[in-house]
Amino acid sequence: MIVFFNWFTKITAWPLQKILFKTKIYYENKKVQGRIIKGPAIIISNHTNIFDYACYLFVFWNRTLRCQMAEVLYTHKVLGILLRLLGGIYVDRRTFDFSFMDKSLEILKKGGVVEIFPEARISLPEEKRPLKFTSSAAWIALKAKVPVIPVYTNGSYFKRKRARVIIGQPVNPWEYENPSLSNRENMVRLTEVFREKIIDLGKQLDEKTK
Repeated sequence: MIVFFNWFTKITAWPLQKILFKTKIYYENKKVQGRIIKGPAIIISNHTNIFDYACYLFVFWNRTLRCQMAEVLYTHKVLGILLRLLGGIYVDRRTFDFSFMDKSLEILKKGGVVEIFPEARISLPEEKRPLKFTSSAAWIALKAKVPVIPVYTNGSYFKRKRARVIIGQPVNPWEYENPSLSNRENMVRLTEVFREKIIDLGKQLDEKTK
């Protein structure tokens, strides 16, 4: 049902997203990682807008993106139903319920793609971007041992200027594991690697769009 509804959404909404997003896609190295994702993977991205996920549905058109989504998005009945049909992974930030991490691992073990916004929320205008990353993406990546694809978006949706997205080269989390460090220390280290990668992609996008 989830796969069917994703394809139905992509096919029916394709013309509309071409008008609303006008997405221009760039690559850190297209030969290494393009829009086609093969096998299980985690996508991480900066978070500019609630439409980031909608944009990525069409960027990575060949896969069903199972995105971690905050509880606030499910408070609207119709939107909540839509997100569940699309395969959204419910994350309740108000509690200490970490079942979303187990759900993410389960999806990855079955060969799926999980999308995570490690900032966990949209930043306020006065805050420096990107925000500090939460460690859940690193924990899941180290447990699942799957490649992590960093992506950066300028968040320009519904505007005259095009939405611009850059896809980075995959990060292999196991390459950053240090056996002399504790699991927590390795998780903290990888979380910082992820954040630095997203920052670097933002700089690369700026250079490519000058």
